[in-house]
Amino acid sequence: MIHLENVTKVYPNGTHAVRNLTLDIPDGEFVFIVGPSGAGKSTLLKLLIREEVADNGIVEVNGKNLMTMPRRQVPYLRRTMGIVFQDFRLIDKMTVFDNVAFAMRVTGHAESTIRKRVPLVLRMVGLSDKAKRKPHELSGGEQQRVSLARAIINRPALLIADEPTGNIDPERSVEIMKMLFNIHQKGTTVIVVTHEHELVRQFGGRVLRIEEGKITADVVLPMHFPNGKKSADTSAKGDSAL
Repeated sequence: MIHLENVTKVYPNGTHAVRNLTLDIPDGEFVFIVGPSGAGKSTLLKLLIREEVADNGIVEVNGKNLMTMPRRQVPYLRRTMGIVFQDFRLIDKMTVFDNVAFAMRVTGHAESTIRKRVPLVLRMVGLSDKAKRKPHELSGGEQQRVSLARAIINRPALLIADEPTGNIDPERSVEIMKMLFNIHQKGTTVIVVTHEHELVRQFGGRVLRIEEGKITADVVLPMHFPNGKKSADTSAKGDSAL
């Protein structure tokens, strides 16, 4: 469960990134966050992972108060999440296998468990044959899939993806979105920041539009699942958020 109430974030240069923002995201929801560049989308994500701290208001994630959380507890908070960064943040000296395994090693998993789990997740994202490669040997789409594999390896309850399709071609973008929806269908809460409105229309879900640090639209589009199913149309005016 994510709960934000009257949250404001102002950067030292005077930029009001988030303005008096209130938002609730229940467990198990799929949410797109859209809006123009500089609207506050990335700042919102940084508040949720405690990379930034709000100036005012309430920020709660998974029952934790992020406003009062000591810095030493932040790594433990992030271990309950999966985070897919726009710039991948892979460790170039490590193989694909070890980049994914790293997320398990820092949480204390046994090597025997890691050797079983990592190949399964690499197969899930279509990278079984790339396990021994280094990130610089991969395409942008493959690097993004490694980032996704690392994010889901510990079966997080919350998955946050910042522009997960921003650096890859349209065909690969659809593949990434299908993977995110499959993960969501297994019970994971998924939040995706994107500029790609066509993907939002294609897949559907809850859509939040942010402009000038405020939520200006909060609608639900019918969801089109990768297995061909379609949810009920719960919003006749969903495109107003795009």
